[in-house]
Amino acid sequence: MSYFTAGFRPAQRLAEIGVSEILRITALANELKRQGRPVIVLGAGEPDFDTPDHIKDAAILAIRDGQTKYTALDGGPELKQAISRKFERDNGLTYGADEITVGTGAKQVLYNALMATLDPGDEVILPAPFWVSYADIVGLCGGKSVVLPCAEADGFRLRAEALERAITPKTRWLVLNAPSNPSGAAYGADDYRALAEVLLRHPQVWVLSDDIYEHILYDGLQFVTPAQVEPGLKDRTLTVNGVSKAYAMTGWRIGFAGGPKTLIKAMAAVQSQATSCPSSVSQAAAVAALDGPQQMVRARCQSFQYRRDQLVDALNAIPGIVCPKPQGAFYTFASCAGLIGRRTPAGEVIASDVDFCNFLLTAHSVAVVPGSAFGLGPYFRISYATSTAQLREASARIASACHSLS
Repeated sequence: MSYFTAGFRPAQRLAEIGVSEILRITALANELKRQGRPVIVLGAGEPDFDTPDHIKDAAILAIRDGQTKYTALDGGPELKQAISRKFERDNGLTYGADEITVGTGAKQVLYNALMATLDPGDEVILPAPFWVSYADIVGLCGGKSVVLPCAEADGFRLRAEALERAITPKTRWLVLNAPSNPSGAAYGADDYRALAEVLLRHPQVWVLSDDIYEHILYDGLQFVTPAQVEPGLKDRTLTVNGVSKAYAMTGWRIGFAGGPKTLIKAMAAVQSQATSCPSSVSQAAAVAALDGPQQMVRARCQSFQYRRDQLVDALNAIPGIVCPKPQGAFYTFASCAGLIGRRTPAGEVIASDVDFCNFLLTAHSVAVVPGSAFGLGPYFRISYATSTAQLREASARIASACHSLS
């Protein structure tokens, strides 16, 4: 055993890749819970609702009907047809079967796209704050992340001038995620048109639009996606989505995308040597989700909006914390800049958002994620995909923690 441990040499590509900060914090929080600590974990990126019964029933029926074999490599025809209908219905986008791919979660779809297109040194523009996995996937695929910080004053949205300055001959992709994890920022049609004006001048730059939080949008805002707003970009845009967030199907592992058939074919080649087809049973469930009643999605969005309003008000009542109101997704991204430099009762200096989050967890049993993990500090992310009672107690603990600082 010791021989294998001593002789192990990880691949060089892993040198700068670590375990997700979210997973690290969650693991530490769970360990503290096992020790008897009453930890409230607010790091999870999944709805606390259950998968709707009609979706479960479709999966059970698929099992009983013997739909338990391999399907087509990147999604069976029934699911691809349902995805095509979804894109047409919700986004006004038309995709044929050879322009649609299905993977084991949206993360695999993203990975397939970058693995199929990036050569060493190719650049990928990531507006920050960004989902933690984007940069690591880019690195694993041999690319270089170009991080563009997006100011709170701009609603954490990328501005056209910043995009123009960042593009080089090596730029291969721009990744957009709206509503955003972690900031909840959403883009309107005018925002996308301004970015499209820049992109149309740089035909080597493709757009990866991560729309996974499409149906979790608040205050009557209308969702739009780049290829919908600017049809001239459709032939170099991959529009990524999935069933995990809207339908509370995180564990079913179904993500999908629509894009140019040449890209879709290349992505299928990557998937063929990784996971092959997604679960046949999960695909049947996804058909039921996409084609079934959608009222539940809207009702759950209203529940998230109520939680958002309660949490934002509670956080903004705490001296030293400023919390913008997110437009979508189910996260707050609050600034703790007003707490930097203060000392804990133990005499430790809060020098960063990481220090603040560690203090919340170790001293007050609340697990949140530092904004620096998403490429922008000093902020911290709270997932409000949990009960209002838990959020109320967590807010009280955070207030107590902040008041204890000197």
